[in-house]
Parts: sequence; structure tokens; C-alpha cells
Amino acid sequence: MKHNLMLTITSLLSIVLFSLHLTQDIVVGIEPGSRQNLIGGVLILTVWLVGTLLLAERPLGSVILILGSILAAGVPVLHFSGRGVGRIAKLSGGFLFVWTLHALAITGLFSLILIMRGLWSRRKGQTR
Repeated sequence: MKHNLMLTITSLLSIVLFSLHLTQDIVVGIEPGSRQNLIGGVLILTVWLVGTLLLAERPLGSVILILGSILAAGVPVLHFSGRGVGRIAKLSGGFLFVWTLHALAITGLFSLILIMRGLWSRRKGQTR
């Protein structure tokens, strides 16, 4: 599978998982279901989607994907460091909440690896 296609797929999967996670945060009461949360979430996901699909071959797209990957990998770290995962895991739907956190971390880290690999190979190609 081509590197760019893998990166696009993992980034899109991270976007879907992040939107699912944000929804779960609102449903279980970690985040308020406010207009601010809606605007912030939609703005983050839209910029991430533009970076994935429209700016993929440009430096700005790489920067957006790096930030999105770090965000995806960082969300589970924040939740597992004291944002009530143990309490939420016992609720109905807790399995999906915890699974989403794990899947988000995996896709975020894998996207970050793919981005760095692509940047490294571009750099090596320029020096030759």
C-alpha cells in the first residue's frame, strides 16, 4: 500500500474516532454540550480534514497532520491521567468509550510515524 494512502486512511480514521470520542465526552458529562464545544470541535475536525484531503502534499498539510496526530495520541493520555476513565468504564457504553481511547491513541501514533517517515524520505531525497 502506498505511504500517502496509508496516511490518508489513518488520518481519516483518527478524525472519525476523535468525533466519536468528543460525542462520548458530552454524553457522559465530561464536556458540556455547549455551543463553544460544538464550534471548537467542528473547527478542529474541519481543519484536520482539510489537512488530510486538500493539503496532503504540502508542508502546511504535514504540519496539520502532525498536530492532529499528536492531539489524537494525547487525548487518551489526558483521560487516563485522572479524567474519570474508571468511573466511565463502569457505565453503560463504557467499553466503547475506553476502546475509542485506545483506537485513537493507536491511529494517532501510527499517523505520526507515517508522517515522520514521509518527511524523512523527502529529506533524504533532497540531499541526493
